[in-house]
Amino acid sequence: MTIFLYDHTFEGLLTALFDAYFRKRFPDMLLTDGEPLPLFYDESYTVTTDTEKAERVWKGLQKKLSAGGLSCFSQCWLSELPEAPMLMFRYMRKVFESPGFSETNFADTDVLTLFQLSKKVSGERYRVLQFMRFQKTAEGIYFGIMAPIYNVIPLTIEHFRDRFTDQRWLIYDSRRQYGYYYDGEMVNEITFTEPRQAHLITGILDDDLLAQDERLIQSMWKNYFKSICIKERINPRKHKKDLPVRYWKYLTEKL
Repeated sequence: MTIFLYDHTFEGLLTALFDAYFRKRFPDMLLTDGEPLPLFYDESYTVTTDTEKAERVWKGLQKKLSAGGLSCFSQCWLSELPEAPMLMFRYMRKVFESPGFSETNFADTDVLTLFQLSKKVSGERYRVLQFMRFQKTAEGIYFGIMAPIYNVIPLTIEHFRDRFTDQRWLIYDSRRQYGYYYDGEMVNEITFTEPRQAHLITGILDDDLLAQDERLIQSMWKNYFKSICIKERINPRKHKKDLPVRYWKYLTEKL
């Protein structure tokens, strides 16, 4: 058994593929530096992330895959599942080694699994776009928070920047403790020195942090939400299917 140790970055994964072809030895397992090694193995190799090598692999994928295929591949990485890196590694090998490789060859287990995983990530992105709620702070910044299953916040930034280009906003991932801030011109990734602050966990800002009229606006939204509800057509099962309970704590109309 051959083991590759890498830094668990996307560039590190691409570098691992480059090094595997250079060494003509392919890993049976990919592990992050510091992870315990299995009891029995033949060889371990430490991958040193190299941006030039990673760029060469990525350009090769761009030549072989469509824009949709590249998107599926990238979304698979954002799933953060333990099995994703090795799945992607096998997928890349098939892309480069199969002359007639097809992104829709779902008879291939790896192709099908990668596609299905990317669809799950894409679905989570769509739910963030649907259910993100903003609160206006005293500084005039619109604050939104969620804890998505997958690391999809980066996939939503372009939408929010285009949709709210004339407003300052901050979107925060409470599960991964990072976010993005738009100052009206540029979007920058941010972290907080004290990520355990209550509002960075619950998503509920204290009154002293809110804009003067924000509570009134929230109250009006709740009343609107209740007024359009037809009691005779309430279907709790369908409601929970369309609007998963795990999002409720971030929705103004559910507070």
